[in-house]
Amino acid sequence: DIDRKGIVPALKAATKNSLSSISELSDKKVFVYLDGSLSAPENFDQETIIKGDLHNWLISSASVVAKVARDNLMIRYGDQYPEYGFEQHKGYGTKKHYAAIVEHGMNNLHRKTWIRSK
Repeated sequence: DIDRKGIVPALKAATKNSLSSISELSDKKVFVYLDGSLSAPENFDQETIIKGDLHNWLISSASVVAKVARDNLMIRYGDQYPEYGFEQHKGYGTKKHYAAIVEHGMNNLHRKTWIRSK
């Protein structure tokens, strides 16, 4: 989605999809805290906080959970694609990561638009 839509539209779509799932699970009014420049659909009560992970414990906690989930996903990708070392660099653009891309090419996990800009 990021390669097709761009990072901002992809983040907006992911936010909308995630919150739609939440609203389907509960008949109660949901208040949403968001980080940065994100916004929820209008039917949600919300507050967007710049650098929210520094100022709001709920956003901070969600950030930690998201990073752990991402790291675990990258470990699984490391099992699928051992030649890239995802389990070590977790997808960050380290020298080893770039070297693996040069040696093996990009796979379906790599963001093509991002790598071209580097």
